[in-house]
Amino acid sequence: MIRKPVVAGQFYPNDQDDLRIMIKQCFEHKFGPGEYPPIKSDEKIFGVISPHAGYMYSGPTACHSYYAISSQTPDLVIIIGPNHFGLGCNAATMTDCKWETPLGLVEVDSESALEFEKYSNIVELDYFSHSKDHSLEVQIPMLQTIFSNKFQILPIILLAQDFNTANDIGLAVSKIAKNRKTVIIGSSDFTHYEENTFAHTQDKALIDTILELDIEKFYSVLKEKKISACGFGAIAATMIASKELGATKGVLLNYATSGDVVGNKESVVGYGSIKFV
Repeated sequence: MIRKPVVAGQFYPNDQDDLRIMIKQCFEHKFGPGEYPPIKSDEKIFGVISPHAGYMYSGPTACHSYYAISSQTPDLVIIIGPNHFGLGCNAATMTDCKWETPLGLVEVDSESALEFEKYSNIVELDYFSHSKDHSLEVQIPMLQTIFSNKFQILPIILLAQDFNTANDIGLAVSKIAKNRKTVIIGSSDFTHYEENTFAHTQDKALIDTILELDIEKFYSVLKEKKISACGFGAIAATMIASKELGATKGVLLNYATSGDVVGNKESVVGYGSIKFV
């Protein structure tokens, strides 16, 4: 089965050459890392948080996470993201599938998906849950750009994002990652459609808890401040998995809003890139 791209031509170009040019521009952008990968580093990074909006808005920030992991050569990339459309199951992965982008096909690791289903009490195997969402899809062209080696993916999409779900998914992901050469990506944007200065303030409060790897505090701040981070469960699951694997802290690589990047600061969306080391 082929999972066709659903936001090519909207969130990123649907032409291969145009897409490569845009990704290069995102890396070299003033809000991007300013360098094209690979990075010269042997730092052990257990996981990253990356945004999932249109590349013109969040691409430069996303590139900070991708630049940070670009010296790695994973066999498996586990991508966890929120289900924006309410389709399918509370938590879903899939088997027997390849994801298509303008840069080619990436295969789902069916063996890992079946193993993951055994470790998790929540996840189900369901293609339909993945059929319309962009949160995982937009990460794949970036991965195809930074990794020259052949890698497989384990896509995990979350409709339920409460603490218990995130904990279940995070622990199951860590068990998979212990046995394979793996990178974990949590896909989320931060504050949605607030004034720029307010978005910065809200998101800093939440990001501080992420950098401390404090899951309880993360959920507490999220609730108290009513922060509209769409993939909060994906962030939490990535934190839990990274912590289980040996991460001791998060490091903020970049934070910017759509207003910072394109200029309209009345109603913005916040984007953060974070690595767990």
